[in-house]
Amino acid sequence: MTLNLLSFGTAVPPNSASQETALEYAKGISCERAGQERVLAALYRKSGVEHRGSVLLGTTGEGTQELQEFLPPRSEQCLDGPSTEQRMQRYAEEAVGLATQSSRAALEAAGIEPKRITHLVTVSCSGFSAPGFDLELFNELPLPPDVARTHLGFMGCHGALNGLRTAQAYAAADPKAVVLLCATELCSLHYQYGWNPDRIVANSLFADGSAAVVCTAGSPKQSDGLTQLRLRSSGSFVIPNTADAMTWKIGNFGFEMTLSSQVPDLIGRHLAPWMDEWLGRQGVSRDEIAGWAVHPGGPRILAATAETLGLGLDAVATSARVLADHGNMSSPTLLFILDRMRHEGRTGPIVALGFGPGLTIEAALIDAA
Repeated sequence: MTLNLLSFGTAVPPNSASQETALEYAKGISCERAGQERVLAALYRKSGVEHRGSVLLGTTGEGTQELQEFLPPRSEQCLDGPSTEQRMQRYAEEAVGLATQSSRAALEAAGIEPKRITHLVTVSCSGFSAPGFDLELFNELPLPPDVARTHLGFMGCHGALNGLRTAQAYAAADPKAVVLLCATELCSLHYQYGWNPDRIVANSLFADGSAAVVCTAGSPKQSDGLTQLRLRSSGSFVIPNTADAMTWKIGNFGFEMTLSSQVPDLIGRHLAPWMDEWLGRQGVSRDEIAGWAVHPGGPRILAATAETLGLGLDAVATSARVLADHGNMSSPTLLFILDRMRHEGRTGPIVALGFGPGLTIEAALIDAA
């Protein structure tokens, strides 16, 4: 059974910082000795990011005054920044705003009133709270109290694909289901202090954002004139013996990411053979794919994906543009990319790809017409 992705809604914080501004701020957080500023500058230039949004920037402009109130420059009195408890308090305060904004936009675009929603699927790996933003959406939208609710936590950057798989299962079980999927992340809360290769890479890429999709099993209703997307199938593959290649763990001062420099090589060795086998089971060949929505974990991951699949960099240009405009927002990012492809008028089979701890490859085959 295919799943109709009727409409999308996206939301980012009201203010963003240029990568140049982010670099100047990072110097006071990360650098510990002479020469590190030059290394940091080169890293930020090669990140592929031009602007990033953060709820910590407040509502008063691009300046970092409000950011510094929460994440002050590193000093003897502040070696590691806010505690995880403080960061989670901020998550509980801020996540619902972006989630509500993206969800309302998706509902309005679909022409569906909140009272018609039967299932809510939420995704986030950057914070936890119970009650969380999923339950707050019941009041904000509002949703009926008997909506079936599922939260997918700590899945990482491919979490939206896991959310779509869950929505498809709900729709298959109940053809009358109307599912609202909302992925919301506040990655900037986990800005890490000190000079650590994994931490400075993450600091240079991640950002905040939210995306929502209204999904049904029935005949698609195309009211906005954009390309209609239908999820045909999804797949997953855990690369053996790679558990340490990418991790996302809860530390005392925020969530901590490790990212091996071998990840692009691992993708290069394992992605194409599995992709060809998985697509073959769907009756599709790699040459028939009209669009590739690749999660932009960074420029090297985009380049490695394109190379191993025999594609030019133009095939991942939409992914690169979303990275440039918004940074890596973790789970909502793929939905931003798919929404942009709709506006570009893409038609034909599309493969959405994400990578996460495991090392895991998640994929979705989507028909665009």
